[in-house]
Amino acid sequence: MSVNNPSEFEIVQNSNELVPHPRLKIATFNLFNYLEPPFAYYDFERIYSAEQWHKKQRWIADYLHQFKPDVIAFQEVFSPESLRELVLKEGYPYFAVVDQAEIVDDFICRSPVVAIASRYPIKDVQAPQADIEQAVAIGLTDDFSFSRKILRATVDLPHIGDCDCYVVHFKSKRPMLEFENNESLSGEKNIVEKLKAQLVGGWGSTIQRGSEAALLMVNMINRREKTGLPMIMMGDFNNTLADGILTHLITDSLRFVSKRESDAFLAKYLLKDAWDLYQATDNDTQHIIRKPTHYFGETSSVLDYILLSSEFDACCQSSLFEVSDYHTYDRHLINPVFARDGESTDHGIVLITLALRS
Repeated sequence: MSVNNPSEFEIVQNSNELVPHPRLKIATFNLFNYLEPPFAYYDFERIYSAEQWHKKQRWIADYLHQFKPDVIAFQEVFSPESLRELVLKEGYPYFAVVDQAEIVDDFICRSPVVAIASRYPIKDVQAPQADIEQAVAIGLTDDFSFSRKILRATVDLPHIGDCDCYVVHFKSKRPMLEFENNESLSGEKNIVEKLKAQLVGGWGSTIQRGSEAALLMVNMINRREKTGLPMIMMGDFNNTLADGILTHLITDSLRFVSKRESDAFLAKYLLKDAWDLYQATDNDTQHIIRKPTHYFGETSSVLDYILLSSEFDACCQSSLFEVSDYHTYDRHLINPVFARDGESTDHGIVLITLALRS
């Protein structure tokens, strides 16, 4: 039994010619348990009713209709075939995935995948692999793999041509180790064991997440060196870029190399946060506070990012585009209306606009 999944590495194309436009919109969208009934996500009781599923579908379609991104990275996809049909109706003739969800007990689904939809042709799609030699060199096992397969789609974008778009959903902060209550232990001992599992398991997840980011970046550098193609990385990072775990994704210095050489090579291989590039284009944006994309209890953080190579950096003389707008859609998080947002998502949706430089 399947969850209406297309085959691995399948690119679905329903081509309609588009007239090149001087602006491009790129979005990253965590769908939050996108699973068509009668399948259940994680637990046998978690099944959308027909009404709930229709409501979720409508909410996604409404966002796409209102904001009209040209390329969209999706996370938490259990039902790619259903998503493919939805986005096709909204004007996205190109769609791709590189994996499928795991099914247990015939109808319970785990391990959702990432996907990409585009108004422009997807010419190639791959699942980048970790460099095992590099992984072993930093103390990982020789069977290291990404917790969720990463999708690389080469999209033929107007004006710039082929562009490598990477869709990621890095390892969550959920501890790798969990301790179940043991009736033979005292209440305090159970709590102590849970604390130890949380500390070690949480650090294990952090190691996995940081390693995924570093090894993906190595893969991207290798690819960039061979092809010279522009790069976009987008998705749910499950971490802020600022706390040190993922900062190597936007490395801005190179040790033991002269500044001139460092600047030249980093300009070629460096990724920059679209938010930073947006602020750099206009001084009027400096007072704007970046909106969180996720809320947990009383805390909030930015977990969803779009990173760009130098072709989209207005500070680079050879760049073709610049980030002219940055928008986080969060109405459903900060001012939800159940009738409208009851089956939406627990993440904000990040959308950037790239304007062709004159």
